[in-house]
Amino acid sequence: MAISTLEKHGILKENIFAVPLDNRIEDRKIFDTIQRSDGISFIDIGVAMATAFSVIGASIGFKLTWGPIYWGLISAFVGFVLGFVIRLFIELILKKRKRVCKGRSSEIILIIDFEEAKAELVENILWDHSALGVAKI
Repeated sequence: MAISTLEKHGILKENIFAVPLDNRIEDRKIFDTIQRSDGISFIDIGVAMATAFSVIGASIGFKLTWGPIYWGLISAFVGFVLGFVIRLFIELILKKRKRVCKGRSSEIILIIDFEEAKAELVENILWDHSALGVAKI
């Protein structure tokens, strides 16, 4: 729609170069490597739950046979594993639905050659048609 609007305002087809970007074919990797990191931490919920569970386990451990230290460590481990599993479930199941391109086409890069007098017009047309970004050279 943006291209046809630009053509209506006097920019020739020969001056518009459109390159569609391909959608990602392979699935994103869940675990990070040394070379690539996506900034998502799997241990954040696990550490918080380990802290909470260890406090509760140590408190209850005063009444149990092994004592508060063992029960604090055991409950911290259980809390960490539970938090890790919750985070893994969130990333694998819930956020996978958001990552899938539900029939959406990919973005398009437009390179437009025009006179400097039409710069503001072209920029406004692109912004009106939901451009992700605009650069002028």
